[in-house]
Amino acid sequence: MAVKRYKKEDIVTYCLGATVSMEYLNIRPEAVTQVYLHSAFYESETKEKILKICKERHIPCDVNDKAFQILSQKENCFVIAMIKKYTSELDRDASHVVLVNPGNSGNAGTIIRSAAGFGVTDIAIIRPGVDFFDPKVIRASMGALARIRFKYYDSWEEYEKTDGAGNRHFYPFMLDGSTLLHETKIEKPFSLIMGNEATGLPASFAKVGCPVRIEHTNNIDSLNLPIATSIGLYEATKDGFGE
Repeated sequence: MAVKRYKKEDIVTYCLGATVSMEYLNIRPEAVTQVYLHSAFYESETKEKILKICKERHIPCDVNDKAFQILSQKENCFVIAMIKKYTSELDRDASHVVLVNPGNSGNAGTIIRSAAGFGVTDIAIIRPGVDFFDPKVIRASMGALARIRFKYYDSWEEYEKTDGAGNRHFYPFMLDGSTLLHETKIEKPFSLIMGNEATGLPASFAKVGCPVRIEHTNNIDSLNLPIATSIGLYEATKDGFGE
């Protein structure tokens, strides 16, 4: 397959960088269809591991500097893995992060990495929302996208009636949430519901589950989305990491 700049409608995407590519080669090798190495990527332990995995998995691995000229201008990018897009279903019995209309690729990647780190590996995205297969998202996640399940929904109601149904506890994070996060006992399985970076959650979410807020000083108007999500994940999993 020819190398070209990523578009959302493409059937493949790219991991840019050795660390990011290694995550997919180790965790989800069946999704890797091709690996490109830069000619400046000299012999190293990482290179040997990549070559070994590719050989064992019969994944084509070639030196192709042109691919880097097309896909990445970063001087420290020496490995690119081509990934065939895949679909996944959320575990209805597990805890979820729900992102309502997320719009920033870097923020999405950071949230993915935090979710994986705290053991919450199911993420629901309410459209419109950033493309999780965008190489910018994958790189910002440091490849942690390979460790999570994610699924898009056309509306909150669709999620609520399907994968959000059952004995589930909803916690919308709102600036005017009725209870403070550190005073809230988060019951499992939970759905931590986070709003858009600019607008937060719509007012209607005040009637969903138990709205919470993160207390902070008046020196700022709000925390940014990845930090707020990470704080919520820590509070929700500190007694067992999402078990």
